[in-house]
Amino acid sequence: MMGRLIWLMGPSGSGKDSLLAALRQQSHPQLLVAHRYITRAANAGSENHIALSEPEFFTRAGQQLFALSWHANGYYYGVGLEIDLWLHAGFDVVVNGSRAHLPQAQARYAKALLPVCLQVSPDILRSRLQSRGRENAKEIDQRLERAARYTPSQCPVLDNDGSLLQSVDNLLSLIHQKEKNHA
Repeated sequence: MMGRLIWLMGPSGSGKDSLLAALRQQSHPQLLVAHRYITRAANAGSENHIALSEPEFFTRAGQQLFALSWHANGYYYGVGLEIDLWLHAGFDVVVNGSRAHLPQAQARYAKALLPVCLQVSPDILRSRLQSRGRENAKEIDQRLERAARYTPSQCPVLDNDGSLLQSVDNLLSLIHQKEKNHA
């Protein structure tokens, strides 16, 4: 049976990278976390990604080596074609997805796609954005405004206000609950 693509979305600072890093530290025999190919330095941000130059990215895109790709925040993002092999082998695959490009993922993966919306309360989001130190006060305000405007529909919501391990457990429960409904 084909696996599910779990498309994890949420505002910047909501904890997607931390959640995926914690998920990678545990053993889940039928669950893989896909890395993204991004045109930013390998040491930028906290995401475990493959850094590509723009020419490398466009070569791969031109050769159809990305299952999905998009442009956001001044960078190009891609998810490698290897996820299709993993899904067809029956693995569930978690991807740090783009909210704006959910329709692209839905078009390609249809019923195999499980969108998950990570949400945090505005105060916690502000605190996380300030503590990571990547944005100035104006940029943080803009990110908070964008997060407040984004209210996904028909997407299971995962609250990430609490502990990271609780969020990992809740994500796994959500995946397993949806698996039963999917089967």
